[in-house]
Amino acid sequence: MRHFLSEAKEQFSILTWRVRLVFWSGAILIGAVCAGFAIVSEHANQTFLYLANHWPWLPFILTPTALVAILWATRNWFPGSQGSGIPQAIAALQLEERSSLLSIRIAIGKILLTTLGLVCGASIGREGPSVHIGASLMHSLGHFARFPAHYMERGLILAGGAAGIAAAFNTPMAGIVFAIEEMSKSFEQRTNGIVMTAVIFAGLTAIVLLGPYHYFGTSQAEFPQTPSSWMAILLCGIVGGLLGGLFARSLVSGASLTAPLLQRFPYRFALGCGLLVALFGWISGFQANGTGYDVAKSIIQNEGEFEPLMPIWKFGATVASYLSGIPGGIFAPSLAAGAGVGADLANWLPIAPVATMVLLGMVGYFCGVVQSPITAFVIVMEMTNDNAMMLPLMATSLVAYAASRFVCPIPIYHSLAQVFLKH
Repeated sequence: MRHFLSEAKEQFSILTWRVRLVFWSGAILIGAVCAGFAIVSEHANQTFLYLANHWPWLPFILTPTALVAILWATRNWFPGSQGSGIPQAIAALQLEERSSLLSIRIAIGKILLTTLGLVCGASIGREGPSVHIGASLMHSLGHFARFPAHYMERGLILAGGAAGIAAAFNTPMAGIVFAIEEMSKSFEQRTNGIVMTAVIFAGLTAIVLLGPYHYFGTSQAEFPQTPSSWMAILLCGIVGGLLGGLFARSLVSGASLTAPLLQRFPYRFALGCGLLVALFGWISGFQANGTGYDVAKSIIQNEGEFEPLMPIWKFGATVASYLSGIPGGIFAPSLAAGAGVGADLANWLPIAPVATMVLLGMVGYFCGVVQSPITAFVIVMEMTNDNAMMLPLMATSLVAYAASRFVCPIPIYHSLAQVFLKH
């Protein structure tokens, strides 16, 4: 009885409620910030496309120059904000001193510089940065509110990252799964409640601000129960997984090989990367630039023209953008490239409906990149509101995961996180 009264007193104490209110406010703040980030990013993306379509020569000046300026600002004003941000969040889970990886300054830099990168046509996404922003905001609030030790250790970072994914994609289940599968590789009993709470509050805030939308609209894809359709799972899983694994391997190996150049000649190297991005964008009719959101949505909805070699150009443009050292994620570009892979496979080997192949190709390539099979199929399923494809997406994701491991044995984010752990 005494123990029960002690527990009740603790649950209703002023300190406990202060912690809860600050934590809930932080989750709402993450949802609002990520929703605003989504709106600003889309306007930035559309601004570049408007400029490029009216003056096709402009990206050859704008993109390289802007990448140099963004890299300078990253190194001098916002160190630690480079790249996706997910490796920083993963590394922070294993460190005691996290201020160089997670801070309000870094979160601000992530938003400003990623947006500027989209304006200049870099092939980057906002979803990985949203994880970094969420983890930074929640970690900073932990210092402000003096949360108990078990909140500070891992729970706040996991909760902030999961809330960032949930708000960025409007996929609450994917946010929870991402925190379990990718960031922590485990689910501790003491952190599960705060992760779910953060996802709920951030997700609801994003819905209030953006409306109940689906990232890529609603897909009408169905999976016919025929032998050829089951072959489509193997085809999209193997091809998508291998290509996604090759992309991940290119980023990891490329980052290691080009590190000396980026150290000695950072701005010249960024200039060269910008020229490559501009070239790939021009060849693809600017489908390789930006997040790839419009291209992926048009492929899924079967609207507009599609450049068959877009996945290749998107592959190259995203690698060049990432290696330049500027802030920006790879989630959205990978989903766009995967949709293109599925559409190409449907045209070359029509063994299943085009809409079905597109979704299978998307989840196969994306899983090949991140090597998180559960997160991959949950994200694609929630983004397209297509529950009928759940089992085919799951099967394709598992096949892609196995195929990707042949090319890239260590998951990309954990490989990149080692850089920050060493530093």
